[in-house]
Amino acid sequence: MASHLKGSKVALGLQLSHCPSVVTLGVKCNWDDYSSEEIELIRSAPKVYFPTIFFADTLAAAGKCLFPSIQCYRLLGDKIKQMLLFDFLGVPFPRTRVFWGSNRAEKILKYFEFPFIAKFPYGSSMGQGVFLIKNRSDLDQYLLQTRHAYIQEYIPIRRDLRLIVLGKKVVHSYWKEASSGEFRTNVAQGGRITFDPVPEKALHLVRELATKAGLDHAGFDVCERDKEFLILEANMHFGKKGLEMAGKSYKDILRDMVEGGII
Repeated sequence: MASHLKGSKVALGLQLSHCPSVVTLGVKCNWDDYSSEEIELIRSAPKVYFPTIFFADTLAAAGKCLFPSIQCYRLLGDKIKQMLLFDFLGVPFPRTRVFWGSNRAEKILKYFEFPFIAKFPYGSSMGQGVFLIKNRSDLDQYLLQTRHAYIQEYIPIRRDLRLIVLGKKVVHSYWKEASSGEFRTNVAQGGRITFDPVPEKALHLVRELATKAGLDHAGFDVCERDKEFLILEANMHFGKKGLEMAGKSYKDILRDMVEGGII
């Protein structure tokens, strides 16, 4: 690899392979699978883009600046860590608790009345692993499937918001409406996307949280209750359907932000 590339922008994942100013190396299983020139390119890069969860912690520990941020990777797919972060930051958030160990059902019912929401705390997405618990039978069935019970108050809404943050900017936002007979608004569960105006209060809440938490690549889900907006969760791997329906391209937005020095 030519020496003039030293100090270039470098990506490991393929999300910026269409970006002229970025050298995309791909993801390999071992450092010695990269050539010495490629390793030097990674070492000298001012920022490494899309290091993937495989390399993110290593590069962060070595002092590399990353996009997405190391916080995005560490919170990826972990609802418990997100809950703890939101609580610590004082972010408006539905009442949520985690339960484990013996007598979980009895402990849960001391804090929550039916109906309430139960979720698988790790790895679930697109509305999978989310349950509306209406009675003791529903609860017992849920508890058979997970060691850590992630329990959240039920907020009876028909729609919520998705706000997509790249860098420090909300690049797109839209509403998701639940289909008939479904409590989940996820598009993967039949939810419908609409482009009604998004209140500035919701935009401000997400921008503030993203900045405080250092989350620069995420789709935030937000709901409204009594004219107050609550953060539901942050999705680091978010769907692109809402962007596509608005005639926007995730890859083009990324490219323009990288080329413009925004991220």
